[in-house]
Amino acid sequence: MAISPPYPTFPPGSGSGAHPHWWQRRWVRYGALITLLALSGLVILAMVRRQTGTEGFLVGLGLAVLPVPWLIAAFRWLDRVEPGPWRNLVFAFAWGACAAALIAIVANTFATKWIATATADPAGADTLGATVIAPVVEESAKAAAVLLVFLFRRRDFTGIVDGVVIAGITATGFAFTENILYLGTAFGTDQLTGDRGIASVTAATFFVRVVMSPFAHPLFTVLTGIGFGVAALSAERQHARRALVPLGGLLLAMSMHAFWNGSSTFGRFGFFAVYGAFMVPAFGLLTWLAIWTRQRELRTVREELPVYVYAGWLGPAEPFVLGSMRARRTARDYARQHFGGRPAARAVAEYEAYATSLAFLRHRGRQGRAGADFVDRERELLAELWRRKEVARPALEYAARSSVRMPTATAYWTPHGYPAHGHQAHGHPAHGHQAHGYPAHGHPAHGYQAHGHPAAPYPVHNPYRT
Repeated sequence: MAISPPYPTFPPGSGSGAHPHWWQRRWVRYGALITLLALSGLVILAMVRRQTGTEGFLVGLGLAVLPVPWLIAAFRWLDRVEPGPWRNLVFAFAWGACAAALIAIVANTFATKWIATATADPAGADTLGATVIAPVVEESAKAAAVLLVFLFRRRDFTGIVDGVVIAGITATGFAFTENILYLGTAFGTDQLTGDRGIASVTAATFFVRVVMSPFAHPLFTVLTGIGFGVAALSAERQHARRALVPLGGLLLAMSMHAFWNGSSTFGRFGFFAVYGAFMVPAFGLLTWLAIWTRQRELRTVREELPVYVYAGWLGPAEPFVLGSMRARRTARDYARQHFGGRPAARAVAEYEAYATSLAFLRHRGRQGRAGADFVDRERELLAELWRRKEVARPALEYAARSSVRMPTATAYWTPHGYPAHGHQAHGHPAHGHQAHGYPAHGHPAHGYQAHGHPAAPYPVHNPYRT
């Protein structure tokens, strides 16, 4: 049965009764952002169509969309441990495809023409524009999306994986629009020259941009995302680190982008040399880093949640189920089949996401990196878990029995500073807790024991309160 939270879910001071100004209202901000992106999209659509022609635009669109689902699926897979809201991903893709692409086309064209006029060297201006101007402008425009999410969706931006995902989706949108332009222009060139088949400019452009290097733009911008991810992991008092690390990531992204764009000037086989000796290893290294970070997140879930088991908020096996993507999927499938279909599976997925956020929050707190809202945020997350426990708890217990090997009591409790004696062999608390992990006296969701004594609304003493 769903219950209302017994504690406020709003930040201190938000209930003062003061009404925000009209420009501070959420619908005004959302409306302004949607209008900006829509106008940018219409302008970039008109500019690309004007340059490629209608037929070229349609051909470019059809070819450019091919790598998009694969790239988005890859970043969503990476984000499955603590999935961010879809609105952030939609914003990131729209910003990259519309706003960032528009900024890049206008700024690159203006700068290249100005340099060509000033130096009377159009060829040199094109080279300078591709190797210097374009990397600076494009990476800055894409980084703006990461910065906006970092500033205004701070609760959704908690680490390196979040930075990688937002940066990668933004770059995927940018590359999508850029590929329409390049492929559409190539098709127009083939129409004029009469070239067809694998020898055409369109085929060559498609092979280089879509087959060989669809990951190029995401690879560059992910470096910026990693910088913001490190900043998100830093304590609020580390102002220099929180400012300099994202800037360093952006400069590194610009440098890699410039090196890639300049590969065509390194001789006949310069492009292939840079691709094989630099781009592919860099892509492999960052892929390994992303996967390693994802596994570390799962390990953090397993290590941080047992304290909530000890306090009775979670079932004994839940840290291990939530620390395994296979077990999570098993729990969702079980809920879908036995507890009401897709709504039940969605409730379990939300439970998994909130529990993961709780583990990350406690991890930041233990390391002294929790914000001033640590207490309120922990309460909110515990309340969200309690609302979904009726469906989620049986599904997670089934997943534990079928997918997870539970440790002994000693292995379960000792690493977390709790005595192993007095607990059941499979991690169930023996004193003061029922068999399924609930406190025997009192209702944990209400924060009070049966005899009227306050039971701390947090599972253990919180040493991070400021």
